[in-house]
Amino acid sequence: MDKNAIKKYAVWARRELISRVSQRAAQYEITADGYGDQNAASVHGRILSADEKKQRSALIAQIREKGHEQVMEEIAYTWFNRFSALRFMEVNGYLPTRVRVFTDDENNFKPQILTEAINMELEGLDMQKVYDLKNANDDDALFKYMIIVQCNALSKILPGMFQRISDYTELLFPDNLLREGSVVEQMIVMIPQEDWTDQVQIIGWLYQYYNSEPKDQVFANLKKNIKISKENIPAATQLFTPDWIVRYMVENSLGRLWLEGHPNDNLKAEWKYYLDEAEQEPEVQAQLAEIRKEYATLKPEDILAIDPCQGSGHILAYMFDVLIQIYEAYGYSAREAAASIVEHNIWGLDIDERAAQLAYFSVMMKARQYDRRFFSRGIQPHVYAILESNNLDPHCVEYFVDGRKELKSAMNTLVKELYDAKEYGSILNVTQVDFNALYSRFEEIQNEAVPGLYSYYALDTLLPLVQVAQAMAQKYNAVATNPPYMGSNNMNPKLGKYVKEHYDVAKSDLFAVFILRCKEMCVRNGFCSMITQHGWMFLGSYEKLRTQMLSETTIDTMAHLGARAFDEISGEVVQTTTFSFRKTISRKKKGSFCRLVDATGEEEKETLYLKDIEDGNYYLMDAKTFSEIPNAFLGYWLSEKLVYHLVETPKAGVYGNAKQGLITSDNDRFLRLWFEVNPDLIGKKWFLYNKGGGFKRWYGNIMYVVNWENDGFEICHFVDEKGKLRSRPQNIQFYFREGLTWNDISTADFCCRKVDNSVIFDASGPTFFLNDSSNLDYFVAILNTSTIQAFMNLICQGLHYSTGHIPQIPVVFGNKEEIEDLARENVTLVKEEWDSFETSVDFKKHPLI
Repeated sequence: MDKNAIKKYAVWARRELISRVSQRAAQYEITADGYGDQNAASVHGRILSADEKKQRSALIAQIREKGHEQVMEEIAYTWFNRFSALRFMEVNGYLPTRVRVFTDDENNFKPQILTEAINMELEGLDMQKVYDLKNANDDDALFKYMIIVQCNALSKILPGMFQRISDYTELLFPDNLLREGSVVEQMIVMIPQEDWTDQVQIIGWLYQYYNSEPKDQVFANLKKNIKISKENIPAATQLFTPDWIVRYMVENSLGRLWLEGHPNDNLKAEWKYYLDEAEQEPEVQAQLAEIRKEYATLKPEDILAIDPCQGSGHILAYMFDVLIQIYEAYGYSAREAAASIVEHNIWGLDIDERAAQLAYFSVMMKARQYDRRFFSRGIQPHVYAILESNNLDPHCVEYFVDGRKELKSAMNTLVKELYDAKEYGSILNVTQVDFNALYSRFEEIQNEAVPGLYSYYALDTLLPLVQVAQAMAQKYNAVATNPPYMGSNNMNPKLGKYVKEHYDVAKSDLFAVFILRCKEMCVRNGFCSMITQHGWMFLGSYEKLRTQMLSETTIDTMAHLGARAFDEISGEVVQTTTFSFRKTISRKKKGSFCRLVDATGEEEKETLYLKDIEDGNYYLMDAKTFSEIPNAFLGYWLSEKLVYHLVETPKAGVYGNAKQGLITSDNDRFLRLWFEVNPDLIGKKWFLYNKGGGFKRWYGNIMYVVNWENDGFEICHFVDEKGKLRSRPQNIQFYFREGLTWNDISTADFCCRKVDNSVIFDASGPTFFLNDSSNLDYFVAILNTSTIQAFMNLICQGLHYSTGHIPQIPVVFGNKEEIEDLARENVTLVKEEWDSFETSVDFKKHPLI
């Protein structure tokens, strides 16, 4: 798949479509500057038809509510989705008419729908209009008309993707689609036809890349302290999950659920990312045997599976494939299975309506892949965009409940809980009301001989709301998702408040909130698979979350990915892990952990994951051991000996204090390289300053001086225009004391250096001060060992080696004199090497002179 071509097209197409629909709006005197009379009968001297007048009025109403820019964006995206869907269907032969919309049989940009227009049988097709446009040689108008009719015809079988086009969306249909360089022509030219034959990948990549510029804008706004609004959450957080990770998640949740109750070696052989159960103790084996008896009673149609953050439906599509295999192993045909899967098994939710359209489309295309006649069966998937109850007509609700107390109670509950639902998305915990009673009422309304005043409103507005509520309220056997990543600092106030009130132990980031929410969505003994940032495994802010998860769930498998798991994200900042857990408490059950952090890129991590267990990147550990480790760190790779020291051995914090140093708030003003100042003033006005620096062990990196004249009077009184102190001269009592320093920010290993009592230290050069200075040489030795690095790899999983990390390191005293002698020797050797360069303040002469 040519992802570069897809990205180039999607980014360009977004701009082009927004420009085109905006130009169309301007033809109706609607611009970003205004729109005149909403009920105007003519524009630019041209009399409007009745339909045009109605559509123009509806468009202006939308602009009044949402703003011109957002409405143009929404309409552009609607056409992008429809064009993408039509292209997918024509390439795969899924159009009921068998007539290609954009190309001929050789994939040339010669739309068959034009050449076959007079021979086609499409519901709603006005043949007289076709003849008239043909006779007028107006191919552009005919192409527009045929696409709209085709979309409307598809609305009966794919209503979630092709809503009938009779509103302002038709009014803003892009012009000149048949010209060279149009959105349609470039879609044919830029994206190879074979890329459209993949059932879901092309849909997901188009969605992600279309949103790439809005995503950049959201993060640019964050730098201006503009929080992420509910409208921008999808653009800010959507990330297409690599295919192998999707397979890992589904096979180790949905697949594991089935195999544990219905062992099948043929199925297991099909699922190459499935991890076999680790060998367990007899007590655990007995517990698992009881759970598997429960799994064994499940029939394929009993399984409920959901992706609560479905995006474009990548995970749902693979759930479909796995369920097909499960059904076939149980004796169903693929055709029978497809209908049952859509009707019973698969559920999906997303905060973004546009993403939900694509997920809906992906599931329907999957069903069509396995059943050629599926579109005629009238079955629709449980794949929804989250709706909110803010603007419901209370009279309609009263009509719907019809004075029945049980219906009124259920609807009042849902209306209350779904108020502002788009602010919170799938993390809302909706009450399980009597949904069967609600659906029975909708059936009554559908069967009314004479529909009431609010009948259509109830079916069009209340029914979708109830469907969404049911998807959010019910429990599932398997949950698999790639949740959004969003730190608490970037949440808008409503979302931040809700998260703090309902998910306090996970409030630091939305991905952590979803760990708890997905647990809530599981039935007892159900399975959940996720891919999240790996910080929740180690950071102190997630200790309570870890403790809760270890006490309420059992981690079955994990592939610890680390950095660069997504080829779309470069650098070390986003570090992830994908894992599966079951909602079962089994403290002694060993989970299987695969360590992939050293592999670079999607392909390398996948290859390492698929290596045999004997190759050494697999580990076993249970919840009991995790709980014994201080702070409940999930250090699955630690040996028994390292775990023992973490639990039993005194920590560095017993022997000293780690401190952050001076923050001047204006380094250009207060700092200099030592050779930039008069050497006679060093120690009087300018004092040596430890500011971190590059990777360096034992000694060195002191290159700066700071203005600390008169005990730092100028820095200590450095204020802004309002008189507020700008600098932070913290921990002054520790200045000019010997200690051990390290680099605060580093992508390399931890490195420790001695500093003497002539130095002030910076926040970027934090320092550890020992209670007993006679231990200084011993500590500089052990802090530079690979053993301490092993502890650091657990305690510190980010880019910062902070003052909170050093005090947690276990310290064992042994062979003290020998180790101190070696440490002093190393410090001396490195000091001589450091001082041999002119950048050292103690430089005397070059060693070769």
